[in-house]
Amino acid sequence: MANFIADQLQSIDATTLKQELDQDKITLIDVREPSEYAGEHIFGSISMPLSTFDPNKLPINNSKPFILYCQTSNRSSQAAQKLFAAGFKNITHLQGGLNAWKQAKYPTIVNKNVPISIMRQVQIIAGSLVLIGTLLGAFVSPNFLFLSGFVGAGLLFAGITNTCMMAQLLAKLPYNQRV
Repeated sequence: MANFIADQLQSIDATTLKQELDQDKITLIDVREPSEYAGEHIFGSISMPLSTFDPNKLPINNSKPFILYCQTSNRSSQAAQKLFAAGFKNITHLQGGLNAWKQAKYPTIVNKNVPISIMRQVQIIAGSLVLIGTLLGAFVSPNFLFLSGFVGAGLLFAGITNTCMMAQLLAKLPYNQRV
């Protein structure tokens, strides 16, 4: 397993995580939103979405350390910061998240009967807003181009910070909360 240093987020690779899971040595916590977890997750993981993440509700088993994961390892880093702020030490997350797990060709539990992913929802909405802003700007008033620029600035911010406000808002919608 990864070497732990107090108050530093440690990373574990997919291969090591698989070995730890197979030997039942860890508790795996998925911090993605409920709809994402319902659509696909690593077998044996526990859903604790970042949007409602509460360090006090962490299923602690003193004999097993826990490891966080999300889609890419951004949200698991954010959950780790909440844990550090709550006084936890020795936090570990899956480097590269579920994407790295799947890239290593490890199995996941997939359910095709769930809403589309948050990121696809963001792409559809952002693309629609840019298209509508551009068409209205070209055919109605150039002032509508502001809408396209605003969405573009939001996407640029999301890319730079790896934090998407639109995704966080969409995650709170009722159909994305169903599991």
